[in-house]
Amino acid sequence: MKIVLSGFYGLGNTGDEAILEAIIDNLRLDLDNPDITVLSYSPSETSAEHNVNSIYRGWRRENKEKIQALRKADLLISGGGGLLQDAYPTRFLFGPLPYYLLVVLLAKLCGTKVMFFSQGVGPVTSTWGKILMRLLANRADFITVRDQYSKELLHKLKVNRPKSVVTADIVFGYHKKEDHTCINSLPLKGDERLVAVSVRSRFGYTEHYYKLAEALDELIETDHITPVFVPMEGHHDVEASNEVLNRMKHRDACYLLGGNFTPNQYLNFFSKCEMTIGLRLHSLIFSALEGIPHIGISYDRKVENLLKRTEMWEYSFTLEGIDVDKLKKNARYILSNRKELSAITKKNAMIMRDEALDNIDLLKKHFTK
Repeated sequence: MKIVLSGFYGLGNTGDEAILEAIIDNLRLDLDNPDITVLSYSPSETSAEHNVNSIYRGWRRENKEKIQALRKADLLISGGGGLLQDAYPTRFLFGPLPYYLLVVLLAKLCGTKVMFFSQGVGPVTSTWGKILMRLLANRADFITVRDQYSKELLHKLKVNRPKSVVTADIVFGYHKKEDHTCINSLPLKGDERLVAVSVRSRFGYTEHYYKLAEALDELIETDHITPVFVPMEGHHDVEASNEVLNRMKHRDACYLLGGNFTPNQYLNFFSKCEMTIGLRLHSLIFSALEGIPHIGISYDRKVENLLKRTEMWEYSFTLEGIDVDKLKKNARYILSNRKELSAITKKNAMIMRDEALDNIDLLKKHFTK
């Protein structure tokens, strides 16, 4: 089976690279020698990392190669991840939402079937975005989404041909390989209470940097934690992490991992932590996979949706609603009740793992003979 993958690949985002790896690993596990081509911003790196064909994803070059690949393909997989959204400015043919839908249109013009795969949809608020969704997303042959909110939003956007099926983020189907490069990069003594911290910027909003710094400083003083900042999107998250560190009294008690580790290396690191405090969705998914209790800071509906499913929402906050005193209180509760909360997290992660693998089963059902 010849498959083309379209997503936010080759741009250094750990979550999206984990999605890509999880899709490829599971396709190879369940299909007979699939021929996979990935549309990537860094095609040579993607080819070397995953042993796949890869084509430059942008429109500036290799468009002939895109058309050739799609004409030969049996299926375009669009996803997973939050591709269909206009949180970033969307204009005529510009922005993430038009890009991914134009790839879908190109596939259909080439006679190729399309599956929206484990997608997180929204927000879609612009008039142009809504028009594009109604015109082009309805051309998909089958749709799976990673949460109920995405399914409901598709319905509101009049994307109902075909109906969507709710599964889970495909990263819950990730195949972990032992690799301790991350933790071995830190000069640890071995008795630290490691707390993973995932920070990102958010459209000029800075209040969360101050609040996280204040909470972490006190937890270092009173609970003797060792915060380790995990940059899930390269230099962008390194910069955001430093925004917090620069506001801390006890920054010397913290560590900042490098921004160029692989998803698998980061996942192995999370397994060594007692707790996670995170903004990045996939820092929380990695934590759930390893049974690590977590406090999420929700900057988007997708984060809140996940936290409700892992049963960690009651300990978590919206980005604008962080209460420093409550954050410290919740962190202490989690640290004191870690065993119980870890069991809850693992149970929910296993449910979502089964649902994530439904994406592959549904692909086989609808697109293989």
